[in-house]
Amino acid sequence: MPEPTVPAARAALLVLADGRFPAGGHAHSGGAEAAVKAGRIRDAGSLEEFCRGRLHTAGLTAAGLAAAAAAGLDPLVLDEAADARTPAPALRATARRLGRQMMRTARATWPGPELDALAAARPRGAHQPVVLGLAVRAAGASPTDAAHIAAYESVSGPATAAVRLLSLNPFDATAVLARLVPELDQVAARAAEAARRALDEGPDALPAASAPLLDITAETHAAWPVRLFAS
Repeated sequence: MPEPTVPAARAALLVLADGRFPAGGHAHSGGAEAAVKAGRIRDAGSLEEFCRGRLHTAGLTAAGLAAAAAAGLDPLVLDEAADARTPAPALRATARRLGRQMMRTARATWPGPELDALAAARPRGAHQPVVLGLAVRAAGASPTDAAHIAAYESVSGPATAAVRLLSLNPFDATAVLARLVPELDQVAARAAEAARRALDEGPDALPAASAPLLDITAETHAAWPVRLFAS
């Protein structure tokens, strides 16, 4: 009996969530490098605490934006909403830098008019979660799928960076991500529901969770003369 075929949209999610997808995320630590230097990440336990906090703040906000873009909300409106939810200039610059790289890769992989239009309107880059959501939409996947990818990226980046920064055992870092799976599902579901409401209520319905310490340390990190990660 032949193996069942994986739907194309589901297979596309594997491509988007793969760490080898050339979207530039490998050069960014999601705030982990500054947290390691400050002593807030020391081992697997403190990494889990950091990732949990990031998931429920920056991760939730990114997941909502990505889900809304995948649902068809105007990406230019969402890009402005992302700006309003990103008070730190260093993090806005990072989000747009990652958005440019994601846009280049997404247009080469799933070419389409919506990605082209956003690229033309934001030549210096739109916020990465917005571009991610449009890429998910172009690949034929759902807003919930976009929320899952954005939520996962919010913790997988710091976990991977911690392996390099602390010589942390990769098995321990992966175990941290596994323990966060139930919360990842909860955050993605919350973000997708907010995106559904945003279609009627506008972007104010999307999450706007803040993480002031991440904002402050991002500005400090951007001023370091020598660093391993871009952010």
